[in-house]
Amino acid sequence: MLTGLSVRDIVLIEKLSLSFTGGLTVLTGETGAGKSILLDSLGLATGARADRALVRQGSEQGTVIAEFDLLPIHPVCVRLLAEGLDAGDGNVILRRQITADGRSKAWVNDQPVGRALMAELGSMLLEVHGQHDDRTLLDLSVHRSLVDSYGDHQKAISVVSSAYKQLGAAKKALEEAEAALQAVQKDEEFILHAQEELASLNPLAGEEEDLANQRTLMMQGEKLLEDFKSYHKALSGRQGVDSALRGVLRRMERTEGALSERLHPIIQSMDRASIEISDGVEELEKLITDIQFDPQDLDAIEERLFEIRRLARKHGCSPDQLADVFETFEGRARALSTGDASVMEARRVLTDADAHMRNSVEALRKARTKAAQKLDRAVTAELPPLKLEKATFRTLVEPLEEKDWNQSGGERLSFEVKTNPNTPYGPMLKVASGGELARFILALKVVLAEVGCAPVMVFDEVDRGLGGATASAVGDRLKRLSDNAQVLVVTHSPQVAACGDHQFQISKTDHKAITYTSVSQLQESERREEIARMLAGAEITEAARAAADQLLNIGE
Repeated sequence: MLTGLSVRDIVLIEKLSLSFTGGLTVLTGETGAGKSILLDSLGLATGARADRALVRQGSEQGTVIAEFDLLPIHPVCVRLLAEGLDAGDGNVILRRQITADGRSKAWVNDQPVGRALMAELGSMLLEVHGQHDDRTLLDLSVHRSLVDSYGDHQKAISVVSSAYKQLGAAKKALEEAEAALQAVQKDEEFILHAQEELASLNPLAGEEEDLANQRTLMMQGEKLLEDFKSYHKALSGRQGVDSALRGVLRRMERTEGALSERLHPIIQSMDRASIEISDGVEELEKLITDIQFDPQDLDAIEERLFEIRRLARKHGCSPDQLADVFETFEGRARALSTGDASVMEARRVLTDADAHMRNSVEALRKARTKAAQKLDRAVTAELPPLKLEKATFRTLVEPLEEKDWNQSGGERLSFEVKTNPNTPYGPMLKVASGGELARFILALKVVLAEVGCAPVMVFDEVDRGLGGATASAVGDRLKRLSDNAQVLVVTHSPQVAACGDHQFQISKTDHKAITYTSVSQLQESERREEIARMLAGAEITEAARAAADQLLNIGE
């Protein structure tokens, strides 16, 4: 709900602050008093394009502030939170400033935002329906959304949206499977040869380094073997260190006398040394055994090293990476044998997804057609009291080509009217005149009152050129509409004004050659005088007051 509007230095308004409540609010005043300025101000606050002509003459800048009281779950609050902005617990304040040179700035809850975001928020907060401006219905997707809300199609739309995503994923999967198959088929001969060549070698990670070390050891093995044998002989033969040490130990152990006690730790140390030497001799014997080799083993190692390094050069990788290359070629070889099956499976999935999409679109189209026909009858029934007794309203449901189907379905919906039986249907925004368009929209909004309303709806002179019973019918429908939304209406009709729950009078005064527009909320007695003026003109008679009383009683 719009709770407040503050305007400063906009056109003829120097400064004003208005408070609003729910229900139907009517704005009245003489022609030229400045009623449109309030609508321009409200539009500016909700993201309309800034025009420097709106800045009051002699002022450097103009400012408008619109305050809304919303539920925290309202789409505007959700959108603000998604942008990382403070949603004010539902208290949303839109502020717009425009300078005399045409530059503008925007804030939401004192946080700077771009005009695009403010306009997006404004479209969720406010609908403005005027005789020559109806931005809300310019977008045909709005027509579709209204029919969907009227028919409660959200579940069916969700099914179509899911089917559309599945179809897109299936198409992509088939494209990828076909591309993969084409890629491997293109190089089939090379892939199979490379896989076979690598399979015969069966390279292992780290193998090249191990083989190189073995080769080096073998090439040095003969000399090393001679050296190791000489070491072994020096340590373990009859004349070796181990034998000599054990002989000394035996003699020392037989030593007797006063120094035998001091000799004991020496014997222990030498005994340990003897054990260590024996262990070393055993390890040396193992080493001698290990380095003995068959010359044919060296040839085999050199041949495998050569193949590993040759294939590594061939495939442009290091020898250690050859095992990974082998795995890759094995995968590509498998793809050759399974590629056809993958493509066939992808085609099957695509066929199923396509059938699901067709069925979903068809079900939604039937639901939309049924809801559209019901909507057409309801709106057309509202037209005669609005002096459109010869007019007819219809919703055109046009199937789209399959290539144009999307997550919203497979048809285009648009509102069409004809104002006389012998004329063809045409787009509502083009066929209807300014006054007719406003009444068509009023009839549509009354039917859609519970599902298709923004929190605030503004009607600008929807009653222009109407009087009597027709004007009363307009007022009655605006009153009904205000049961589900806050409605503001600029009117010249006393019948419409009398239906209002609240009334503001807009007036213009001159002071020192400067013109000012002011706005005041009328009390009940003041409403009587204003409606009497609207009935009688400048000279208000008792008969006009009596007629005003009658209208006010009817309006209640």
